[in-house]
Amino acid sequence: MHKTRLEAFSDGVLAIIITIMVLELKVPHGEDLATLLPLAPVFLSYVLSFVYVGIYWNNHHHMLHAARQVSGGVLWANLHLLFWLSLLPFVTGWMGENHFGALPTAFYGGVLLMAAIAYWILARCIIATEGRQSPLAQAIGRDHKGLLSVVLYALAIPLAFWQTWLAQALFIAVALMWLVPDRRIERQLQHPG
Repeated sequence: MHKTRLEAFSDGVLAIIITIMVLELKVPHGEDLATLLPLAPVFLSYVLSFVYVGIYWNNHHHMLHAARQVSGGVLWANLHLLFWLSLLPFVTGWMGENHFGALPTAFYGGVLLMAAIAYWILARCIIATEGRQSPLAQAIGRDHKGLLSVVLYALAIPLAFWQTWLAQALFIAVALMWLVPDRRIERQLQHPG
């Protein structure tokens, strides 16, 4: 199967996710800066989630660029990833509206953890379809960066009940780690072998 429909569908879903998140930002009643202050947690959680959606979109694009074809398993793995990402608007709003409370922060971390696992599964399905010598398999190797992300999300979830700011710091650290699109794939596509 060709990958163009998968790419188009995924791009559409990610665009809708961003749209839903921005629609959750309510316009304040008032015209001075003081009316914006109560919206700070909502805005900050939106910024973090916007960055995460951007990271997934960038890396998903790179991963699919490295793939030559998709299978039924890849289609389902991609839907699995999109499912978890589609929950980002909910947990983003919940976390922001409750000023980064422990339970909403833990749920936010849970969605990030499951999205990271789903992304890993998607990569493995593409590699299973194309073989161990495929450009994607060669590029990501053992995927230490992806595994470290999963570990940090798993640590952040219980930390949210102790010190929410530490959980938030881990979310930001993982985002910073992935902010630049995965150069391993770019390098592999430019210099195969």
